[in-house]
Amino acid sequence: MHHFDDIYPFSAIVGQEQMKMALLLNAINPKIGGVLIKGEKGTAKSTAARALAHLLPNRDVVDGCIFGCDPDDTKSQCLDCQKKTDLKRKATRMRVVELPISATEDKVVGSLDIEHALKKGEKKFEPGILAQANRNILYVDEVNLLNDHIVDVLLDAAAMGMNFIEREGVSYVHPSSFILIGTMNPEEGELRPQLLDRFGLCVDIEGIMDADTRVEVIKRRQAYEEYPDNFLPLWTGEDQKLRERIIRAHELLPSIIISDHMLHMIAQICIDMGVDGHRADITMMKTSSTIAAYYGRAEVSEKDVREAATLVLSHRMRRRPFSEQQMDSRKLDQSIHNMQQPHSHQHTHSH
Repeated sequence: MHHFDDIYPFSAIVGQEQMKMALLLNAINPKIGGVLIKGEKGTAKSTAARALAHLLPNRDVVDGCIFGCDPDDTKSQCLDCQKKTDLKRKATRMRVVELPISATEDKVVGSLDIEHALKKGEKKFEPGILAQANRNILYVDEVNLLNDHIVDVLLDAAAMGMNFIEREGVSYVHPSSFILIGTMNPEEGELRPQLLDRFGLCVDIEGIMDADTRVEVIKRRQAYEEYPDNFLPLWTGEDQKLRERIIRAHELLPSIIISDHMLHMIAQICIDMGVDGHRADITMMKTSSTIAAYYGRAEVSEKDVREAATLVLSHRMRRRPFSEQQMDSRKLDQSIHNMQQPHSHQHTHSH
């Protein structure tokens, strides 16, 4: 029999290394800006999101606050919590907040009662999905089928960590900092390039074309469904190791060093790959630093930059014929190789 809190363990997900890595990196550093997972139906996308929430350590919230503010971080608290002096705290799990396809803008951003504001002179805010999502995971299935404006609002909140609402001159702001996981089935149409560009990372789920691996998927799934009491404990240790690794990486992140040479390499790769704007460079810098932290290194290496490139650039390249959509690894090698030539060092004096 299944208990409600049996969640398929993150470590038990077979293969899909890129997807798992992208999720872990966003857990360590939500400022990367979320991940878009592309893949057909029934490919463990929502399983992975739930497993990630379960993997993340408990966190303290202000008891009774609708935004689940962090009692120790006054800067990011809502206006109510900032005013109070004695905040009661409680530990809770991170959870997955889902955004339904049919959600209206009011449901997403919340609504302000204008009447109430005018009559009583105080703001009455009805929280929406962005309020629930604060310090949690926001899971948006089939993001390409959502209204573009709503996707814009989501991505704005994800980037700023805040939700700002204005109605007829009355405005309200609250914290809305979350790990954004969007999914889409490429067969159902693309996302506009300017929206694509705003997802920090993008991964394609590979269909598994190897019989042994597929058999492993089936076996694990069956064991999980039929004998959860035997299956789940097998993975507790692995999940715990990952959890500790996330915590360590998160602590290490602020002290990671990224040299001028690596920054030049990042910029050059973005130029060579024909990427527009600067968002790719900045995301690549954040991602390679987070990868270094994940591996417990003090400084970003070329290997980290290379791994970041595959997660950051695939959805930002100028659109080419479908056959060339994948990251061109030969071109990436060439780009990195050119950067290693000695002459490239002379221009990196710091200002």
